[in-house]
Amino acid sequence: MADHAPAADHDAAGRPRKDPTADLLALLDLTSADGAQTDEEIFVGSSSRQPGRRVFGGQVLAQSLVAAMRTVEPSRDVHSMHGYFLRAGDAEKPITFGVQRLRDGRSFSARRTHAYQNGVPILSMIASFQEPDDGITHQDAMPQGVPDPESLPTTAELLGAFDHPVARAWAFERPFDIRHVDSPLYTSNTGSREPRNAVWMRSIGPMPDDPRLHRAALAYASDYTLLESILRPHGLSWIQPGMSVASLDHAMWWHRPVRVDQWLLYVQSSPSASGARGLAAGRIYTRDGELVASVAQEGMVRVPRS
Repeated sequence: MADHAPAADHDAAGRPRKDPTADLLALLDLTSADGAQTDEEIFVGSSSRQPGRRVFGGQVLAQSLVAAMRTVEPSRDVHSMHGYFLRAGDAEKPITFGVQRLRDGRSFSARRTHAYQNGVPILSMIASFQEPDDGITHQDAMPQGVPDPESLPTTAELLGAFDHPVARAWAFERPFDIRHVDSPLYTSNTGSREPRNAVWMRSIGPMPDDPRLHRAALAYASDYTLLESILRPHGLSWIQPGMSVASLDHAMWWHRPVRVDQWLLYVQSSPSASGARGLAAGRIYTRDGELVASVAQEGMVRVPRS
């Protein structure tokens, strides 16, 4: 496992820093709601506080996946997930997860998870799990000539000096180290106008060896930066005045084993945008070129009319 540099105890303004990896593991450690059950198996998870109080989409995706995993035989790994974001979640409140067992076959299991707040679903997801099996193998090759992650600035280096709650949260509280291959879109859009984006990412600290945790954590991280491939060709950055962006759905396929505490290259592209919606697709590679996962997401992108 690659070494992880320990985070400083305080940020540039002297504020105590959190342990983002410990926070991530706490989010993924769902409780069983004291055995409560309806026609669903019930689990409860906490939320990570966010500027603006909206739950991060990757968090509720990962937690919904963990809830489904709790009802599936350990030998069966998740291989695909399809979810719809139905409502904005409140990061000040816990989330209840209801899991329905749709099917348990000889090789595959299917589960439906609803994430609830205030008695209504904020996310609806179906995931499929498979027993290990052999078969044909091929993959798209990883792009060549990508700079090493060590040569790229961290988000903390780019945003750490800004005294703004969103900048502080992105710089010091995210559980993943995100390093843009292209110029980042945090405050400006000065790079290529191609509908493409790429980042290196890994967890801030080492993770336990449980492969299920790594797959769930990858779902969490897969919601980072994906919609930036939609923003790039239009000269938009995250601080564009009046812009409104929201994830509408999220699909993910796991192809091979993965560790999120080792560097992963997340290559993203947008084939289309229209009707205030954009489609983004992503491929996630290990540093030595193995394609470990593919992702697709449609997002709402509204900008003020001239």
